[in-house]
Amino acid sequence: MSKQQGPPPAGCCTPLTAEPISEAGAAELARGFKALADPIRLRLLSLIGAHAGGRQVGAGVCVCELTGAFAVTAPTISHHLKVLRQAGLIDSERRGTWVYYWIVPHALKQLAGVLALPDTVTDGATTPVGADYP
Repeated sequence: MSKQQGPPPAGCCTPLTAEPISEAGAAELARGFKALADPIRLRLLSLIGAHAGGRQVGAGVCVCELTGAFAVTAPTISHHLKVLRQAGLIDSERRGTWVYYWIVPHALKQLAGVLALPDTVTDGATTPVGADYP
């Protein structure tokens, strides 16, 4: 049942500050960011990623381990998981009665990569933005 996607297209993770993003690239990335723009979905992704099985493609974390962390109904959790899955951020597989979810590493790397700042960008001070502060 898994609909694993292939590796990201070449140049997909170029930071926004390095070169202008194409219209198609912006639309693709916006799907992922829009999916993460909800507190429940952001927490779900965090719970899946924090679970050892959620970080292993094909292993997964059972939905039964996710629903107890929220004060919403199981159908609401299912809806949010569906949105994350449709955005390509997670994948899933049904095993008997339960569905297991795991993160899609290249999708998260793509979103993180596009927000990266090169060391040459500064905030007006002498320390480059993104540099480690003491």
